[in-house]
Amino acid sequence: MKFLIAIEPGTDTCAFGVVVPDLPGCFSAGDTLEEAFDNAREAIDAHCRLLAEDGEELPAPRPMAEHQADTDLAGWIWAMVDVPVERHFGPAEKINITVPARVLARIDEFARRHGESRSGFLVRAAQEAMRA
Repeated sequence: MKFLIAIEPGTDTCAFGVVVPDLPGCFSAGDTLEEAFDNAREAIDAHCRLLAEDGEELPAPRPMAEHQADTDLAGWIWAMVDVPVERHFGPAEKINITVPARVLARIDEFARRHGESRSGFLVRAAQEAMRA
C-alpha cells in the first residue's frame, strides 16, 4: 500500500524528519535522505501493525493538496512510499466482480492519481461507505 510522507529537510547538524500525514502519530527521522525513507517504511509498518492488533482500521487517505496546504509542512519534501501493510489486516482474498469498462477506467485513473492500487481504492471506498 502506498503512503504519502512529508520530509523535513535535514542539515549538517539536524536529521531529516518524516511524518505520515494520513497516519496521525506516525513519524520518523534519518541522518540521510535514504535513511529517512527506510525509517519511514519501518514506522509505517509498525504503526499499522499496532492499529491491526487494536482492531482499528487504516484511516482514509486525504488528497495530497490538503496536506500540502498545512502551513506546518511548508517547504517539506513530499514523496510516496510503498509498504506492504495488508498482511497485518488479515489474508487477502481474490474476488471476481463485473464493472463496466468506462467505470473501471475511471476507477483506475482515480486510484493512480491518488497513489493507490485499484484494489486499495475499492477497499477504502467500501470501508468509507460502510462507516457512513
